[in-house]
Amino acid sequence: MKQTFSRVVVKGGVLSPAELKQILEIAESAGLDTISLGSRQDILFIKEDGDFFIDPQDKFQIISPEQEGAENIVSSYVSSDIFPNTPWLTSDRYLYVLEQFRAQSALKINITDPKQRLVPLFTGHLNFIASEHEDYWYLFVRLPDWESNQMFPALIYSWDLAKVSVAIEDILQEEPETVDFLFDLVNDIADLNNRTVDKPLEVPFYPFPYYEGINRVGSDSYWMGLYWRNNKYYIDFLKALCDLCSDCRIGKISITPWKSLIIKGIQEPYKLEWEKLLGKYGINVRHSMLELNWHLPVANKSALKLKKYLVSYFDKHDISTYGLTFAITDYTKKAYYFTSVIIEKNEPPIQLEGLKIRSTYNLLHAKNFDPNTQEYLVYVQEVDKSDLPELLIELSKIYFEQLGQEKSLPEKAAKPKEQLSREVYQCRDCLTVYDSSYGDLSQGIAEDTPFERLPPSYHCPLCEAPKTNFAKKTFVTQTE
Repeated sequence: MKQTFSRVVVKGGVLSPAELKQILEIAESAGLDTISLGSRQDILFIKEDGDFFIDPQDKFQIISPEQEGAENIVSSYVSSDIFPNTPWLTSDRYLYVLEQFRAQSALKINITDPKQRLVPLFTGHLNFIASEHEDYWYLFVRLPDWESNQMFPALIYSWDLAKVSVAIEDILQEEPETVDFLFDLVNDIADLNNRTVDKPLEVPFYPFPYYEGINRVGSDSYWMGLYWRNNKYYIDFLKALCDLCSDCRIGKISITPWKSLIIKGIQEPYKLEWEKLLGKYGINVRHSMLELNWHLPVANKSALKLKKYLVSYFDKHDISTYGLTFAITDYTKKAYYFTSVIIEKNEPPIQLEGLKIRSTYNLLHAKNFDPNTQEYLVYVQEVDKSDLPELLIELSKIYFEQLGQEKSLPEKAAKPKEQLSREVYQCRDCLTVYDSSYGDLSQGIAEDTPFERLPPSYHCPLCEAPKTNFAKKTFVTQTE
């Protein structure tokens, strides 16, 4: 089934209830009953069965699937007032800064507070990060062809952020290769109120926060986070949410990079109204942290299935992953990783292209499990899906053992592998393999249990297909 999606630019991931309601009405007019959220705090219109048409909008910038060269600005406005923050960087200050950005940029721009953990710092081409000096920002640049981030040799004044961004985009044709050359070019064409960098950026480590549910902040106020497992937010519910925001005098709704919504500033007298709204629409707002700390590609059903499989395993075995974040990817673009642990799906070997074979995965983790280090280490390579749960548990234990210590972890030693063939049973629907030598711990099946001796109630641990859905296969594996 063909999927197409358009992106709605939401500058800084913040918009008013009235703006969101207008976007929802545009989606309805295109025949949609749900919207989705993107990892750059934008809104997605996803069509499951082919193309769809959206009228051009004057107020909103809607990017068609074929259009390139337009990126959404990411900001940590969503975390202000509810998570740790730099004292001078208030919600109002974010809005003033974002208001400067009038032109649509082809570069990814991040505007963030280093003391929060919810929004990644270094996933843009231009990463403005608040300094301790009021209204001054570090700038870390990683242009599309650069291999790593380089720090701009000056602090940027708040009211110059947009000016610097436009200047850098204008001189991309010069193909600057170093940040010093870029600095010279920018200062030649823009009059800036820079400040000397008096010390390097320090990014403290905080465990990943819980960002869902109704939560108290201060003595008489609450904030609420909303999360959908499948990233399909029903338009009817969201329109009712917008109306309640207006009734409660809430001026802004925020989108997180984790494909969730946060509403801040719910006053004590209105808390019951929000609980009634959630109850009326049957909305669950107390997901486990195991559910919330994942980042998946948009509209990727296989990644969602794998996440459900792994979360179910963690839940059954009562495993804690507090403070860790995970991502499932189909590609290798380390510049845009922003989780503690990466589950990287490998491409099938070219010589086996077209054959129905099991996928293999690599596991990587950030140095010290902190994505802000921008350094990822390979833990294991080319492992089967059935090996992932125990390896992830192993990694989580290492994380807790080293928590608070300044040290990096070595790569797991690679060993030469040879190919062997063996007979296994494979689910016809999702290709999950039952190997008697491993058994299935998730269903209490011991090692060395032949498939024939499995109980009739046995089912696929991933898609829950019955035992009769498994077929005997000769499976080629790699062993140490």
